[in-house]
Amino acid sequence: MPRFRWMLMVAVPTSFLLTACSPETTSSEGAPAAAALTACSDPRPQICTADYDPVCGSLGGDSHKTFSNGCSACSDAAVSGHRPGACE
Repeated sequence: MPRFRWMLMVAVPTSFLLTACSPETTSSEGAPAAAALTACSDPRPQICTADYDPVCGSLGGDSHKTFSNGCSACSDAAVSGHRPGACE
């Protein structure tokens, strides 16, 4: 029984760590896959924190703008959604 307990104490955390370290999903060109668009919903935020976690806001069509965070992006009525990271 002690041997089984030791195996559980080693196997479970190890499998968790291996799963958490899985490779990043890539597109067919080998570049990282595009993150999913987080849609902005109503009611739009009126006040946002000043934290800096840049997002790329979609203004419709091919138009994009970098915002300091998701809340700031969604407070703009022209933004339909945002993706993590600054716009390129």
